[in-house]
Amino acid sequence: MLRAWRAPPLARARAGAARGWARSAASEAAAESREDSRYRDTVLLPRSRFPAQLPGRLQPEKELETQQKCGFSELYSWQRQRKTKQEFCLHDGPPYANGDPHVGHALNKILKDITNRFHVMRGYKVHYVPGWDCHGLPIELKALSEVKGAENLSPMEIRKRARAFAEKAIEKQKSAFVRWGVMADWANCYLTFDPKYEANQLRIFYKMYDKGLIYRDYKPVFWSPSTKTALAEAELEYNEQHVSRSVYVKFPLLKSPPKLTSVIDGSSPASVLVWTTQPWTVPANQAVCYMPDSVYSIVKCAVTGQHFILAADRVESTAAVLDTQFEVISTCKGTDLADGSCAHPTIPGRVSPLLPANHVTMTKGTGLVHTAPAHGMEDYSVASHHQLPTDCLVDESGYFTEAAGPELKNKNVLEEGNEAVIKMLQAAGSLLKEEKYVHSYPYDWRTKKPMIIRASKQWFVNTADVKAAAQDALKKVKVIPTSAVNSMLEMLDRRTFWCISRQRCWGVPIPAFYQKSTGECLINSETITDVIKIVEHQGTDAWWALPIEQLLSKEAVAKAGGHDVADYVKGQDVLDIWFDSGTSWAHVLEGADQRADTYLEGKDQLGGWFQSSLLTSVATRKKAPYKTLVVHGFTLGEKGEKMSKSVGNVVDPDVVINGGEDHTKDPPYGADVLRWWVAESNVFTEVLIGPVVLNAARDDINKLRNTLRFMLGNMEGFNLETDSIPPAEMYIVDQYMLHLLHEYGSKVTEAYKQYDYSKVVRLLQAFCSRSLSNFYFSVIKDRLYCEEAKDPKRRSCQTVLAEALDIVVRSFAPILPHLAEEVFQYIPYKKDSEGVFRTGWINASSAWKKPGIEEAIEGACAMRDSFLGSISGKNALEYEVIIVIEPGLLFELMEALQAEETSSVSQLNEIMMASQTTLLSEFPKETPSDANITKGTFLINLEGGDICEQSSYKVIARPIAKAKCPRCRRYTAESSSTPCPRCLQVLAAGKGST
Repeated sequence: MLRAWRAPPLARARAGAARGWARSAASEAAAESREDSRYRDTVLLPRSRFPAQLPGRLQPEKELETQQKCGFSELYSWQRQRKTKQEFCLHDGPPYANGDPHVGHALNKILKDITNRFHVMRGYKVHYVPGWDCHGLPIELKALSEVKGAENLSPMEIRKRARAFAEKAIEKQKSAFVRWGVMADWANCYLTFDPKYEANQLRIFYKMYDKGLIYRDYKPVFWSPSTKTALAEAELEYNEQHVSRSVYVKFPLLKSPPKLTSVIDGSSPASVLVWTTQPWTVPANQAVCYMPDSVYSIVKCAVTGQHFILAADRVESTAAVLDTQFEVISTCKGTDLADGSCAHPTIPGRVSPLLPANHVTMTKGTGLVHTAPAHGMEDYSVASHHQLPTDCLVDESGYFTEAAGPELKNKNVLEEGNEAVIKMLQAAGSLLKEEKYVHSYPYDWRTKKPMIIRASKQWFVNTADVKAAAQDALKKVKVIPTSAVNSMLEMLDRRTFWCISRQRCWGVPIPAFYQKSTGECLINSETITDVIKIVEHQGTDAWWALPIEQLLSKEAVAKAGGHDVADYVKGQDVLDIWFDSGTSWAHVLEGADQRADTYLEGKDQLGGWFQSSLLTSVATRKKAPYKTLVVHGFTLGEKGEKMSKSVGNVVDPDVVINGGEDHTKDPPYGADVLRWWVAESNVFTEVLIGPVVLNAARDDINKLRNTLRFMLGNMEGFNLETDSIPPAEMYIVDQYMLHLLHEYGSKVTEAYKQYDYSKVVRLLQAFCSRSLSNFYFSVIKDRLYCEEAKDPKRRSCQTVLAEALDIVVRSFAPILPHLAEEVFQYIPYKKDSEGVFRTGWINASSAWKKPGIEEAIEGACAMRDSFLGSISGKNALEYEVIIVIEPGLLFELMEALQAEETSSVSQLNEIMMASQTTLLSEFPKETPSDANITKGTFLINLEGGDICEQSSYKVIARPIAKAKCPRCRRYTAESSSTPCPRCLQVLAAGKGST
């Protein structure tokens, strides 16, 4: 007969969905036929066409079929038309339109889609407009990478090629996002090169300019020689293994500090000693800085007899590096160095004064800092304070200009220019030591080449005047995980200005005009209004395509005090792409408030889009553009390593879904496996992916499919509306399952609300495995298979299965939309075609919540575990169980499950999974010698601890004397050839057959 009907021993009962209950109807029937097939057709075995798994190409093919059949493409517009005041806005951070879709995109877009689908099911009207970041250097470089003579192209030719490249990338990415099941109106996305978007961006720019928060200045910025443009800090990445040629250089004293004249009498030459990792900046030196509060030493070199000044804390380490010994002649405070000056080490006649500065550190070097105002932010501050020259001797390509002198002109500062300066220091006798120095150094994030700091005329946002308000606004934002907010607050704290100009042509122009003779900037409400009108209709191509006379009116020139439009030229700078995307709230977000409920992006956006959006919003309207920030980690290979083509560990989402050329190596998993991977991962750290991870995800989904298949298989002939049993009339174990369903639904809902999708997956797996498969399915099989089809006892557990199926499917629908919709197509009694997402969230009645029932069922389960443990490895149906409980609350609870003393059909016997159960309040006088006796205690805790009672019990297991029923396989028959009384009753009714 049917082996799957046997109550398995404890070890087997907990072995998971793959055993016992999960066997198909065909395999169960085959097992039966080997023993006795007479009653095969009278047993109500599970029947469903829902496949346990979809191997090979069937999975991706089924998903595409489901997307079309279930209206995936129409879902977003459908929910936007709902009449509800509940709205949820997730503002899409625009991915960069410069390449193929990758797993980083998958992680981000699927997280957003899970969030949006959950809110749609909860009855919200979701606002989600996908967008793309379309401007910027990376796109320009890729668009021109295969063009011969690209350096000779006109700005309009470059822009045309860059736009075409971006548009192609957008279509590839969009197609992938649709295939992943991401819900949106894909015909109406936002693109940062849309004319209306560009016009809105310029309005924000002018609002900030008009408030004095945007200005143009000459100061040092991070400069990329490889791309000939300024970059913001968010566009840098740091190479921890960069090797610099560091040098120790002496600056001979020209004028001794007055307070040291008695120590440095001029009889012996004295120099200040400096250390730098950038020798190429020495020609631009204008001063040497000291820390006023530190202690400095005047030392004598044991080898040369020269006198040097350096920090007292650095004497020993510096002597060791120079392979010499220093004799300390005297010490002084930093303030005693005031009013001294040095000779420039390579430029005769130039004087470098000794100046105080708080940026001087004592952790490395000599405690005296070479100061080149054109090549350092702190250096520039010192120069500004003391009115020193800030001339830059380096051009846009990173080469020395003519002003650097004939020895250095046209030399690359990071290569032969560096070498030339070192030789000049050597020739002048100023070089004491050169050594390689490994340290963290900024690189251009796209070209992966070193940056320099270089002074030039740029446009800046004065973040110093905005950051306090931005920090206050950020503190009111909910940040998940909470640790991320501190990182962003610290970044804001360090940011004194934001360089927003770039020296390229693929972007939104900074709408400024310059007077030819003076270089004075012209920008006012009239000029900006005229430019915005043109941009709104023609896009920013107009800035390059139209003559200045069509962009700048005579009236605007006259109002500014000018005479002729021809006296001006158009500016050639474009806005930083972080300003592009950072103003997206002004274009995309609806309503007067223009605030999103959620921004959800990777942790790199803490210094990028999250920050630029916050700064532009606070600067123009004094509030954050978001209420919640969700920050996820990066994707890595499954061993925690970075993905790279050279290593061969790059995971292509398209290959994950459709398989590679060799399906044995790269099988087709479908999009739901990709989505499961996203949901089950702890996305708030780094997220690992690879073959092992993907195989595990597929196996998890297949286990879930088996659980769903069991429930679907037992739905035949059942209609939830007409055949369901009210909870009050159900078996207690069925009521208990409704209680657990209510609890599960509440926990899952809360996990979704907290964006904790890995917890959703854990709750789902635990519920399906422990509560359903290992417990409930095992307990109710006899009722499902062997009772009469319409018997209320059978309808009772069918009702629970129907509710469980509905709740489980809805609970994972945001994560696995394809599987959820597929399941709904196989539910026999569902006649509507609206599917999962149009019919709402989990609907678990509060009336199901009955915590008191837990004590009865869990008490019975504790005794069952004692019983099954005592007969480990044996068939529980071959035994009868005697439960002995001292009079009290536990006994009363068990009586509710079994009113009579001995029964083979009671609720208690069903839970025990034996063939017969006897409930006693006293130990029997006679106990067979072959009986197994176990003891235990169970603590009853009701009404929040008001009722608390610990009871002891004994469980006696002994072989049952009755025969095995040929129909139900339980030992309840008088003869092995005759069905048991229960089965005879079902057969007599003539209703056991399907």
